[in-house]
Amino acid sequence: MLQPWPYPYLFAHRGGGRLAPENTLAGMATAVQHGYGAVEFDVKLSRDGVSFLLHDDTLERTSNGQGLAATQDIAALSRLDAGSWFAPRFAGEPLPTFASIAAYCRAHRLLANVEIKPCPGREAETGQAVATLAAALWQGHPAPPLLSSFAWEALLAARDAAPQLPRGWLIEEQWPQDWAQRLAALQAVSLHSDHLLLTAERVAAVRAAGYRVLAYTVNDAARAAELRQWGVDGIFTDALDVIRP
Repeated sequence: MLQPWPYPYLFAHRGGGRLAPENTLAGMATAVQHGYGAVEFDVKLSRDGVSFLLHDDTLERTSNGQGLAATQDIAALSRLDAGSWFAPRFAGEPLPTFASIAAYCRAHRLLANVEIKPCPGREAETGQAVATLAAALWQGHPAPPLLSSFAWEALLAARDAAPQLPRGWLIEEQWPQDWAQRLAALQAVSLHSDHLLLTAERVAAVRAAGYRVLAYTVNDAARAAELRQWGVDGIFTDALDVIRP
């Protein structure tokens, strides 16, 4: 039996998709402006153990920082400019803490998919820390954040740290033959797949086993409609201006 599912079909990928710098407060505000009710973003740990938003292990692509994010304290990370790389009007946009984004989501009734994105070697530590903090930040909220990760150890640690939070397993490159056993081991609620790996038959099988199916990253409206016809429960999109709620 499928469990209750409070999340909408559309998630704004990394907050603002292709319309704002990823994993920033400006990105979350862009999702709100386009009528989105859910966002997805990446969380990892600073050197001093603070959860903050960043996709890459290194800082160069999406900020004016340099080097490995895991080697810097949150004080230094918070001073970086994470907006100018995208467009001049976003100059000075900081790398936000997980706590600040959680507060924004709650204030604006945004549901969240929190992707645990550990730096290499910190999988279990990051899974435990992010799950524990997520449980505290959304305590008493009717729709908790959905935790997901490609990192198996991180998801196991999240399961043990906050078993009450829903979890989804992220897959890429190939379809796992043992998906049912893996989802059961995680006590997961959903499978998150590259949309190119999905077929109508695979979606039906996963849902028949009692799990939801989410697809990334879907930027074509016709593809989004096709996936929905197959029974996919949610998609992550960068095309907030094309695929509208």
